Amino acid sequence: MEQLHAPWRIEYILAPKPESPESLFARIAQSNDDEANYVIARDRTCFAVLNTYPYNGGHLLIVPYRQTPDLNGLTDEELTDLMKLTRRCQNALTSVMKPDGFNIGLNLGKVAGAGILGHLHIHIVPRWLGDTNFMPILANTVVVPEALREVAAKLRAALNP
Repeated sequence: MEQLHAPWRIEYILAPKPESPESLFARIAQSNDDEANYVIARDRTCFAVLNTYPYNGGHLLIVPYRQTPDLNGLTDEELTDLMKLTRRCQNALTSVMKPDGFNIGLNLGKVAGAGILGHLHIHIVPRWLGDTNFMPILANTVVVPEALREVAAKLRAALNP
């Protein structure tokens, strides 16, 4: 079995997070500057945003507007909307970036790797054959081949034709 190690992520995970009554996602949800925040789609109960600390290029987060730490805090409508937007974004990533596969999931709680506690979000990580390399291990560097602004523009166009 092969193992994927992402040692560059530990700095972000362990770094002190600013104390705030609202989450980063709540601030992005209330902002009107989707370009600056890399928001690529907004629906009635949730939105999609590019991860600014990506595991891979095109790493998206699907976030409910209402802050809740787990799935039990969502209504059936919110849960349905969350999954529908996840599917739309996966399809947009397939069209725009042509990955070989995806990792899609939730990290609920600190011990599960949640970087933003208290506001659940779904990760969509596009994957390509051979997308891991020596750069993170030797140079503590992640190679993201395209600027977030460009990826966001392409995905917005695919999601809002």
